[in-house]
Amino acid sequence: LPELNMKLKSWHKKVLTKVVSTQSTGRVYNAVNGEFIAPLKGHKDAVYCVCYNRDGSRFASGGADKTVIIWTDDLVGILKYQHNEAIQSVCYNPVTSHLISCTSIDFGIWSPEQKSVVKHKVSNKITTSSWTKDGQYAALGFYSGQISIRALKGGEERVKIDRPGGAPIWCLAWNPAKTEAVDIMAVADWNQKLSFYQLNGRQVGKDRHLGFDPGCLRWYPGGEYLLIGGSNKEVGLYTKEGIYLTKIVDMGAWAWCVDVFPSQNYIIAGSHDGSIKVTQLNFNTVHGLYKDRYAYRENMTDVIIQNLLQDQKVKIKCRDWVKKVAIYKYRLAVQLPDKIIVYELYSDDVSDMHYRVKDKIMQRFDCNLLVVTAHHILLCKDHRLQAYAFSGAKEREWVLEANIRYIKVIGGPPGKEGLLVGLRNGQVLKIFVDNPFPMLIIKQPQCIRCIDISMGRDKLAIIDETQTCSVYDIKTKKLLFQEPNATSLAWNTHNGDMMCFSSNGYLNIKASNFPVHQRKMQGYVVGFTGSKIFCLQNLTMQAVDVPQSAPMNQYIEKKMFHTAYNVACLGVTNNDWLNLANEALENLNLEVAKNAFTRVRELRYLEFISNIEERKQSKAAETTNNLILADYYAFKGEFQEAAKMYKKSGNEDKAMAMFSDLRQFENAKDFLTSSDPKNIKGLIKRQAEWCKSTNDPGSAIDLYMAASAFTEAIEIAGKQKWTDKLVEIMRQLDKSYVEDLRGCALHFKELGKYEFAAEAYQKLGELNSLVELYIESHQWQEAFTLCEDHPEFKESVYIPYANFLAENDKFDEAQEAYYIAGKPTEAVKVLEKLTHNAVAERRFDDASYYFWKLSMAYLKLANQAQSRGSEEEVNQYLDKFQDYQHRAEIYYVYQTLHRYTEDLSLHTCLSTVQHGTLPSS
Repeated sequence: LPELNMKLKSWHKKVLTKVVSTQSTGRVYNAVNGEFIAPLKGHKDAVYCVCYNRDGSRFASGGADKTVIIWTDDLVGILKYQHNEAIQSVCYNPVTSHLISCTSIDFGIWSPEQKSVVKHKVSNKITTSSWTKDGQYAALGFYSGQISIRALKGGEERVKIDRPGGAPIWCLAWNPAKTEAVDIMAVADWNQKLSFYQLNGRQVGKDRHLGFDPGCLRWYPGGEYLLIGGSNKEVGLYTKEGIYLTKIVDMGAWAWCVDVFPSQNYIIAGSHDGSIKVTQLNFNTVHGLYKDRYAYRENMTDVIIQNLLQDQKVKIKCRDWVKKVAIYKYRLAVQLPDKIIVYELYSDDVSDMHYRVKDKIMQRFDCNLLVVTAHHILLCKDHRLQAYAFSGAKEREWVLEANIRYIKVIGGPPGKEGLLVGLRNGQVLKIFVDNPFPMLIIKQPQCIRCIDISMGRDKLAIIDETQTCSVYDIKTKKLLFQEPNATSLAWNTHNGDMMCFSSNGYLNIKASNFPVHQRKMQGYVVGFTGSKIFCLQNLTMQAVDVPQSAPMNQYIEKKMFHTAYNVACLGVTNNDWLNLANEALENLNLEVAKNAFTRVRELRYLEFISNIEERKQSKAAETTNNLILADYYAFKGEFQEAAKMYKKSGNEDKAMAMFSDLRQFENAKDFLTSSDPKNIKGLIKRQAEWCKSTNDPGSAIDLYMAASAFTEAIEIAGKQKWTDKLVEIMRQLDKSYVEDLRGCALHFKELGKYEFAAEAYQKLGELNSLVELYIESHQWQEAFTLCEDHPEFKESVYIPYANFLAENDKFDEAQEAYYIAGKPTEAVKVLEKLTHNAVAERRFDDASYYFWKLSMAYLKLANQAQSRGSEEEVNQYLDKFQDYQHRAEIYYVYQTLHRYTEDLSLHTCLSTVQHGTLPSS
């Protein structure tokens, strides 16, 4: 079989087809069941090569008849073209519709858009060809050992590679992986060498010795592996670096051709004896998990250690086929084909991700399972379990009753670790590394598939081959519960009462004896730490954050608040913390409530709880549970519930005060039935305050009056200048409300409503204030009337009256008023001041008149003094009389002179002045 190629025959029909070229003809088979479909009728000689295009709708064939034929997927030849020599290789471009065909003397590039095929001469026989992943370049391998890289446009040579030794290049291929940043070409020659080159011709790495003559080479579709076969009569699997991994197909003869199904893990290979073999290649997951540290194989030769919680990774390049991986605490064991390498962490730091080689056990082991402990490697093979020291010495062997299906290290002192072992016959054993005698824990009727033990080592979970999850109490052997359709399970490493298991696309979380809580999740559960569930899905480990809300709520429903708090510590949302805190506080579990509120930094609630604790410590008589609950509901805003609890605790006044503060006065009134009048007035007063704050002064006044809070009502009415309201309030008050009546009078005076102010003072009987009011408002007649009934106010009235008259130039009336008030001296002082002002202002006529008035006033005083018999005063007053009479005459005459000197236009006869006569005294 010179060549074999397969593609999806039709993307619509989804029928897998393979085309085989033989020495005589081409034949088409169904690649699924091997059924012969039809021969390729068109070639006149042996067919050497076949190739499908990128979508499987066309394929090309070429052979010894020097002809290239293009076929449809219905096996109809639609085009052919010729070369001058036999066709050695055909290869379709992976991006375009171009086809390259190669012979021993030339090559041609055909496309449907061209009418003819342009041929390019070469100096040596072409044996193989391959396009880059972008379809821009084609590599040609020559029998002479050279490689030529040609451009799609024009076919010009861009790079030429001369390989040492000159061995024929029998197969080459470009890596098809689109994720690779650089184009890499794998080349195998008959010097039994495998090499890798970049597009620029530079070699990548060193040549690798194959140990056989290669006949075929193919990249795995993802570009991560190579399939190579030849004279070794097998097809082997290699890494993309050329490291041999394992034999895939035993051909029994030279392997000449190999290909891979485009979208499935099926490999088809043809050999020299004409046989075709199809093999399914499954890449099993090779991994190990310890708590949050996960080790797994990558690309068959590398080991990745991942911290699932911190999402940190480190890679260990083993450069050989990694067969098994095990991890435990600070140890990592990797089994390679001919040895086991034990690694250790550089430090005891739990966050350290750096490993170094500790020991190597240079032996070839054949085992089914591998685990590592602090000082041992444990290998499981069928029903045997063997313990090896890191030096390679076998220390202990256990021969069990049945094959081992599952093994797990469950911890213990170094060198004395315990193992859980599940057998095919349903037994679950506990084995200690330093003890030769296994201990039977549970015997099940079905084969064990998966086991795990709880954190407290008191419960065992088992999944058997019927996918039934069973949980046992280890001490009593009692079956606690069973769940069907389970595929994998794990106990929570932080909570010994919680486990999870996967089943039919669901994640199931089981806490204590509560019902299972489900959520959708694909994959297999392999670990459960806190709120993180480690799930293996599509060969990838994921750390899924699953809030523990459901199990926490289950514990809350049972009033198990401490357990609910422990579950919440594994990881819940802030809303869940608040729910737990409120439920605990409502049930008066202050410790849990305080811790939960601390988690979400609810300082208000923490202060509230602290206040409750202080009240409890002080042993206040009123601190009952019902009262605490009432305060809590009020604090929380559930006022109706708070009111009920206040009433239940006998504190209706607190309910009334609460509703009053909330301005819910109608609700507050419901709690007045058993209250005293003081509380009623207090409620009305609070309602009035609310009306005042909401700018409703009218209602506030009415409510204050209803609560007998007249002072506040007067203040609002005065501020609003509402005379009617003030009059209403004043007339409602009796004389015992002294300050309130005075307040009304004051506001009336400010408003100019003196008659109402007088009414307030009259109600109080405060005549002094009434007199002051009359004087201030110049209601002299009312004042005089009051003086008639109360002569003691005569002086208090007439003196201000005289001052008022004097200020209004009514001096005569003022003097009379002074005299009535019994203050003649004050009357004289008024005249003296008026006289002084007249002289100063050069009103000499007025001055003469005032001096005359003064003389007459002193004459009157002299008469009064004579009646009293005071001779001395009589003489003093008469002297004043004569002095002021004389001054009056002088100022009377001087006024005429002053006018003459001031106004020269006045032609007053000087003789008139000289002979003028003064009034007789």
